[in-house]
Formats: sequence, C-alpha cells, structure tokens
Amino acid sequence: AFTGEIAPAMVKELCKYVILGHSERRQYFGETDQTVNKRVLAAQKHAIIPIVCVGETLDENKSGQTAEVVRRQTLGALQGVDADFAPSLVIAYEPVWAIGTGLASSGDNAQHVHGQVIRPVLVELFGQETAEKIRILYGGSVTGANAAEFFSQPDVDGALVGGASLKDDFIAIAQAAAA
Repeated sequence: AFTGEIAPAMVKELCKYVILGHSERRQYFGETDQTVNKRVLAAQKHAIIPIVCVGETLDENKSGQTAEVVRRQTLGALQGVDADFAPSLVIAYEPVWAIGTGLASSGDNAQHVHGQVIRPVLVELFGQETAEKIRILYGGSVTGANAAEFFSQPDVDGALVGGASLKDDFIAIAQAAAA
C-alpha cells in the first residue's frame, strides 16, 4: 500500500495521525532510522501524531537481534522530539516477519519487547512519567482469535491492525479491545 508520499503540510487539516517507519517504506523505499526521524520531526512541526513502527525481520529475530534492532529503531526515530510533544507519540511494535503472514508473535513476546525494550528507551529519552503516557501498540497478524492474548498484556496498549481491519474479523478484534 505504497504510503508515505504526502507532505504533512498537505494533510495537517485532514488527519490526526500518520504511520511512519512502516516496514514497507523501509524495504521498498530504503527508509532509514534517520529518514523516519526526519518524518517524526515534520509530523511534530505540523501537530500530527506519529505512529512510529519498529520491528525486526525474521532473520534478525532468529539470530537474537530483536532487542538490538527495536532499540536502535526507537532511539533513532525519536531523537529531537520535544518533551511536550512526546506524550502524544504512539509506538507500534510490528515484527516484520508477522505482517500479513498469519504468523503472529506471542502475547508474552510482545509484552517483553514492549516492557523490556521499548518502554526503557522511552524512559531514557523522556523520563518515567512521560514514558508511561506514550502508547505502545502491537501489530502483525492480529486477529479476532489472538487479539485478547495481546490486549491482556500490561504493556500492550492496543493494536495496529492491518489486513484484518478490512475483514469481518475486525469486529472480534474491536470487541477484544473493548473487553
């Protein structure tokens, strides 16, 4: 869904959120952590809330690099973000290997990455109080059948739902989120 080609000034009157750092942009357009950071700062300038995607590939996961990759992407994306803007940020942990594949991470793994990798980076950048206000979503093959497992985790604040948002199954995901 080749997104990301519209300047924030063009959409600031029409949208509240923007997804940045999605794996498609990284894979097909060569976006780097520095590119994502520039886009985050542009969103901040135009008062658009960024949903910053971070996540590892299957090879990175299998070689035990998840924490290193997610930490690097999170730090890189958020450099220079104003402390006053930070509480509005949304981070989405989307393991690349789980996007649209039907292979989802486990709730326990999502909790570990959210609580032991991403949240500490947010504390490092913005302090404990602000870090606790920043929402961290899980994305990557979320379905009605597994949504409750993710939503039951203390550091999973919601889901970034992709393909399932276009299917009847989305109702079950929304119901799990409301429970």
